[in-house]
Amino acid sequence: MSGRWSRTRSWLLIVAVHAAVIALWHGVVVIGDIGEFIMPTPIATFETLFAPDYHWVRNTLVTTSEIFGGYVLGVATGVAMALIFFWFRVLNATFMPLIVSLNMIPKVALAPLFIVWFSYGIGSNIIIAFSICFFPILLTTARGLREVEPDLIDLVRALKASRWQIFVKIQLPGSLPYVFSGMKVGAILAVAGAIVGEFVASQRGLGNLMIQVQSTLDTAGMFMAVILISVVGVVLYGLVLILERLVVVRDARVE
Repeated sequence: MSGRWSRTRSWLLIVAVHAAVIALWHGVVVIGDIGEFIMPTPIATFETLFAPDYHWVRNTLVTTSEIFGGYVLGVATGVAMALIFFWFRVLNATFMPLIVSLNMIPKVALAPLFIVWFSYGIGSNIIIAFSICFFPILLTTARGLREVEPDLIDLVRALKASRWQIFVKIQLPGSLPYVFSGMKVGAILAVAGAIVGEFVASQRGLGNLMIQVQSTLDTAGMFMAVILISVVGVVLYGLVLILERLVVVRDARVE
């Protein structure tokens, strides 16, 4: 009961904080007599959800597919490459410096090239999201596989454990907190990557919609697009948290 009440209290606090921010937003606009084209009220912002011209459902689905597509690709590739580099140290010494150097290139500068290489639309935006979120996942997973107590490794080796047994029983479970740490950072970056792609070149999506309504000073539509982008990001981050709780807790119970 104590744990359930603690979780309920946390959720109530989260809802209360968000409600307070919305109330503060409304109060600042009304009391400050700020023009709608500068900052709309929350009511005016949410009213745009019922306007058919924005095509919210279609644009949100496009952006969501770009974010989730780039993120899943980034997680799969980052974790897989970290495992390969861990098992084959020569590959790690050869290619990791190259990957670090490539990661230093601003992804916004690469966006026009991605459009040329992968066409104009969802595909290139997925690649941009992937390119931004991939490196933190690779880096944290690789670090997690190395961050195991040397004394523990020496102990199991003295007990004649094979390298595969050490990997499965010790190194892989021990790396999970690092893996999920990288996945959380990657979730945030995947959202930014997809929106950058839509800003550069896209005919659909919430980022493209923001560019369209900007020309007419439709600030309410821009605010609503930002809110929906945030909701998609929060959902992705929440799914990562749920998966972390299931995997890490289950792994701890098994041990």
